[in-house]
Amino acid sequence: MTDMTGITEAHTAPTDLDDAYENGKYIEGGSQMLARWPERAASFRAEGSNSKLNRPYGAEPRQAYDLFMPDGGMAMAKGTLIFVHGGYWMALSKDDFSHLAAGPLALGWAVAMPSYSLAPQARIGDITGEIAAAISAIIDDIGPAIDGPLRLAGHSAGGHLVTRMMCQNSQLSEQVLDRLDRVISLSGLHDLRALHQLSKNDIWQLDDAEVMAESPALLTPRSAIDLVCVVGADERPEFIRQTRLLPLLWQGLGVTGQTVIAAEENHFSIIDQMTDPSSHLCQLIDLPSPPEAI
Repeated sequence: MTDMTGITEAHTAPTDLDDAYENGKYIEGGSQMLARWPERAASFRAEGSNSKLNRPYGAEPRQAYDLFMPDGGMAMAKGTLIFVHGGYWMALSKDDFSHLAAGPLALGWAVAMPSYSLAPQARIGDITGEIAAAISAIIDDIGPAIDGPLRLAGHSAGGHLVTRMMCQNSQLSEQVLDRLDRVISLSGLHDLRALHQLSKNDIWQLDDAEVMAESPALLTPRSAIDLVCVVGADERPEFIRQTRLLPLLWQGLGVTGQTVIAAEENHFSIIDQMTDPSSHLCQLIDLPSPPEAI
């Protein structure tokens, strides 16, 4: 018998899939962290930053975005970063995350943050369309004032939505896609097949067709856009798996990408790095394209 030696990795399926996608109860002080987000965001807006707030991109109440500009205004911005919030497509809004603009602003980026309709009033496919509409409206609003690149970042469900934008059927115009050079998914959900089985699907109402149509991992990407997938090392194993999955799949389809597993970060703390311009995450946002491993 041949002696097989090498590296063996064991991949054990979760025994409780609902629990595998729960974050808050596994984060010490998680509820307090969530409670501070809207307070920190409101304080940031009240500081009087150079901004345009509650700009509509559609007729529905949540179809609006905020635009924050760096010192010197839009003419001085090196590019545009659009951040899409998480909340499992059924909670939170742009108003909970304004403070995350601080790091990219300090690095010279204009930062836009849209809200979107939530489940169950909207299906995930509808939300994908809203994000495409928001991005298009933001770029129209900026016009020729910023001629630098467009970059997208999103957290959790927002990570799904921004990676969905670099798929070939993203609903974005070629003019917008020509400016999009990097997508950063933070603890993103890229394969919805597991989520189809969760109790939360009573709210999302995912069916087989929508799972196939809205899972970036099952779609064809545009290869000219860099992909960065970031996750905290202290996150639930399913979120680490979802993060590792997409760069591996898309690498074979011509995408330049990297996976970053951030030590001592969890599902809530990972996005706080955006408040610090010297953080690893802000460096990934700011790096010239294509990204260098750091």
